[in-house]
Amino acid sequence: MNLLLLLALAALPEGLLFYASFEKDGQAAVAQGNPQLFSAASYKGNAPGQPGLAAAPNVALAPGAGRHGSGALRFKAKNENAVYFEAAKNVNFAAGTLSFWLRLDPNKDLAPGYCDPFQLTAKDYNNSAIWVDFTKDDRPRHFRLGVFGDLKTWNPKDLPPDTNPAFNNRLIVQKNPPFRADQWTHVVITHQGLGTPAGTASLYLNGALVGTAPKIPELFDWQPEKARLRLGVNYVGLLDDLMVFNRPLTPAEIKALSAN
Repeated sequence: MNLLLLLALAALPEGLLFYASFEKDGQAAVAQGNPQLFSAASYKGNAPGQPGLAAAPNVALAPGAGRHGSGALRFKAKNENAVYFEAAKNVNFAAGTLSFWLRLDPNKDLAPGYCDPFQLTAKDYNNSAIWVDFTKDDRPRHFRLGVFGDLKTWNPKDLPPDTNPAFNNRLIVQKNPPFRADQWTHVVITHQGLGTPAGTASLYLNGALVGTAPKIPELFDWQPEKARLRLGVNYVGLLDDLMVFNRPLTPAEIKALSAN
């Protein structure tokens, strides 16, 4: 581990479980579980991937393209393959913070359709999952946080998402997000108590609170051994410095992390 990375780690808040800076082979610099970056043809069936990015031809490590001149993960064209880290032991499902940086112009760079730069789930976006996405039709494209427990619990009638109040009420939406192609934007998700009546989550952009979800009471079937930190679903752009903490960071800590 190089000196610059050691200094960066020393400046981070306490409770860091996982840190991927996308240097060299893409392996995480800090991991309580598996540090390996994986790829696969798709997420269907949660099929096991292979180490590295060979199964995701539109994704590559980008030396020198990161936030501080280090590496980053570049999604060169719409990514329809699976790119992920295993979540087991790298995530505290009871409470935590998910942090990463994106660099893109969503209104110019993204292909048509929804785009999820990040998902945490063992199943799908609407079934025991946390994610952020860019909407498909809005201009500017909205940026949203979605937090959904067991699908059959919150959506027993299997209603489609766009017209389902139970779906829309679980979203935090930033209608005019600050993403730009010439600068990095910091995304932070905090969560606690998911799977209990007091479950909730919050979204921050560039250190500022966008919003906090109302209480999310349904159960979460996380299946930690199958859960994945999914990266760049339909995404085009750069992603850097993926971090996972074992507790919700305070607003002051998030602001300081954003300025790091």
